[in-house]
Amino acid sequence: MSTVLFVGGGRHQRRAILRVQELGHRVVAVDRNPAAPGLVAADVAELVDFTDVAGVTEVGRRHGVDGVMTVAADRAVPVVAAVAEALDLPAIGTATAQRMTHKLEMRDALAAAEVPQPRHASLRSEGDVEAALAAVDLPAVLKPADSGGQRAVFRIESAEHLRRDLAEAVEESPTGEAIFEEFVDGVEMNGIVVARGGEPVLLTLSDRLRPPGIGFGVGWIHVYPPSTDGEQLRRAREIAVEAVRALGLRDGIAFPQLIAAPDGRVVVVEVAARIAGGQMADLVRHAVGVDVVEIALRQALGEEIPDELALPRFSQPLAIRFFTASPGPLPTGRVIRIGDLEQVLAGEGVVQAETYLELGETIRPVRRDGDRRGYVIAVADSPERALERAEDAARLLEVEVE
Repeated sequence: MSTVLFVGGGRHQRRAILRVQELGHRVVAVDRNPAAPGLVAADVAELVDFTDVAGVTEVGRRHGVDGVMTVAADRAVPVVAAVAEALDLPAIGTATAQRMTHKLEMRDALAAAEVPQPRHASLRSEGDVEAALAAVDLPAVLKPADSGGQRAVFRIESAEHLRRDLAEAVEESPTGEAIFEEFVDGVEMNGIVVARGGEPVLLTLSDRLRPPGIGFGVGWIHVYPPSTDGEQLRRAREIAVEAVRALGLRDGIAFPQLIAAPDGRVVVVEVAARIAGGQMADLVRHAVGVDVVEIALRQALGEEIPDELALPRFSQPLAIRFFTASPGPLPTGRVIRIGDLEQVLAGEGVVQAETYLELGETIRPVRRDGDRRGYVIAVADSPERALERAEDAARLLEVEVE
């Protein structure tokens, strides 16, 4: 039995921690929140801010951990790399971690490899606005250079909008920097890639559908396989792999996000060096039969990953519908009653469902990933039918608000 250090204790960490324990390992988890679900699930819980590299390293050394990992949390990726290096454990390397979490460094690496991406500029203050507007046409997207969870992501329609929203985007960045990039209309796709010995292999590409309005960056529906087809899909598959290779990830799970534009272009939005949140690990498991948590665990322990674990075994159309406020199935307001999830789980084709709703919390309009309050996954013989089933099942959850 090995001891694994989890950096971060959020909801997605909890699911991964439970899986690692199922595989026979002991888990030590760090988070500053004593109520974090991952801390509750871990064998050993340590109240340490996961961004404190020295503090997390001390925890790992004290417990004699054999590997360090995280899921879903971009800010934890550089910490995992630094702690693993300090403890002489397998890691993706601090340089790679920085390149895959700081969007401007990522853009530079992709440009050097001629991987297609949106035009972009960096900003730190209002003094940079004119140069950014000269470099990038409107509409555009403004976001922190190194954050996650769709925090402070804005669609910018005018110079006035850019000046209004810049401070919030910069404030969400640990390095005080924002990225301003071309808004590419089209179908957004999530990819999951496994890199082994410097060779990336694409497991899945799936449509990432987004709501209208201020939450336009939040993925609230995932559909596999994607609606893009033909030559554009072939190119998207190539670009997903090229992007991971360009960023230098040799052994790890990568999460490239692409946009297939109506004019035939495919561009890279960004690439994360981690298992994605938003039930992407569940999507891969149900869609192609690959357990990316087990792969990430084995890589954290320095083990070889055989083909039978890393390559798709089948292809099953599915859809994930998140529980969100209108035009999703949830009402907005303070929750006073939550219905039984059993009727959702009994829906046709439903293979998994969960809700994070709590009595007394307030359901808000969708703006960031945290506004997703659960999900339902349905399968069918086509992606269109799977989505219909997921939508039908999601509407079965009864929630009353004040």
